[in-house]
Amino acid sequence: MKTVQVKDVMVTLEDYATVSEDATLDEAVMALEKAQEQYEKSQYLHRAILVYDNKNKIVGKISQLDILMALEPNYRIVDLEKLSRFGYSLDYIQSFAKTALWDKPLRDICRKAATLIVKDFMHTPKQGEFIKEDASLDEAIHQLIVGKQSSLLVTRNQDIVGILRLTDVYALVSKNIKACKI
Repeated sequence: MKTVQVKDVMVTLEDYATVSEDATLDEAVMALEKAQEQYEKSQYLHRAILVYDNKNKIVGKISQLDILMALEPNYRIVDLEKLSRFGYSLDYIQSFAKTALWDKPLRDICRKAATLIVKDFMHTPKQGEFIKEDASLDEAIHQLIVGKQSSLLVTRNQDIVGILRLTDVYALVSKNIKACKI
């Protein structure tokens, strides 16, 4: 397989769902849906929304899981992963979560979606979630695996210019495996 760079596989910002950090949850959902309808370069739908600030710089990301968790604010208070490290069983954690956390968040979904602000529940990327656009795909795969990431934000200088999705990396790897003459 020839040397492939991250920029050869990434999705550019122009092709990805973006929304202002001051947008509401419903505006973010609509932006994701619109981007999915317009993106024809891959068989895989977008699963996240990139968030920009008032200077048009990408400052965060919202996954589909972040959206579901935003509907029930108690998920932000309790760290379920830490509970398991303290010896609580999975059954206990699940029963606790079911009764204490998921408290009918769908009952008033329209009001919640119109009032929840993106910057209050977005994920702010950490150091291991960035990769340079001219990095090799080998380096990106290593970073995806080690960080257990579903995507990496692609940078040029200090600016985010796109997103490298695990689904696109896997599709390329899969295509190359199928092309092998064994």
